[in-house]
Amino acid sequence: MSLFDLSGRVAAVTGGNGGIGLGMAEGLAGAGASILVVGRNEAKNTEAVAKLRGLGAKAEAFVMDVTEANAGADMVATAENTFGRLDILVNNAGSNIRKPPEDFTPEEWRWVLETNLTSAFLCSQAAYPAMQRAGGGKIINIGSMYSLFGAPFVAAYATSKGGMVQMTKSLAAAWAKDNIQVNCVLPGWIDTELTQRAREQIDGLFERQLARMPAGRWGTPEDHAGVAVFLASGASDYITGISVPVDGGFSISG
Repeated sequence: MSLFDLSGRVAAVTGGNGGIGLGMAEGLAGAGASILVVGRNEAKNTEAVAKLRGLGAKAEAFVMDVTEANAGADMVATAENTFGRLDILVNNAGSNIRKPPEDFTPEEWRWVLETNLTSAFLCSQAAYPAMQRAGGGKIINIGSMYSLFGAPFVAAYATSKGGMVQMTKSLAAAWAKDNIQVNCVLPGWIDTELTQRAREQIDGLFERQLARMPAGRWGTPEDHAGVAVFLASGASDYITGISVPVDGGFSISG
């Protein structure tokens, strides 16, 4: 058996109906995993499932807002009822509000942290007993370059993504005894709907960030397929608590 073979494994991907989440779901599906696409937009969920089935994968959709009470428990129950188990969780759902920190309302601050960080914790917590039943599991959290850097317009987002790195370490330390590996991916500047809106709001953003990238291009969602397969497969069984930049060298460039 290949170290990267995910046949018989089941993955739930929050925010899996587009962008980085869908890029990862495609990678996991291509390696043989069954996929539960979790997202708020039913139409986008349906499109994503059709795309994954076109790759020959078993795929179903679950309409869910990760900030709702019991969302994680409902997701896990759906995965187990649909596919019989849950082996892999990708905590990708997230959002952002771009404004100076002095202009944030308490409600906006809480919403970003609840969407990006608290939901990932609660989904992981809900997945834990299912992964115990499966004999182990893989949790892949999605951080950001703003897990490492700050910027004047992303105070809440950067806080949530910095917290994702520390949460990853804590869950990895707690659940290693259960054969559950927890790791984090730090995407760089990736061409998604989220960053397209940022480029509309911030003059010169595309050119400034491109100038710092040794790879000479912005990333794509598909650039995350390989790291998803690696961190979800037996190839990473002795790797836990780490954060992996997928950034074309952005974070190492002076």
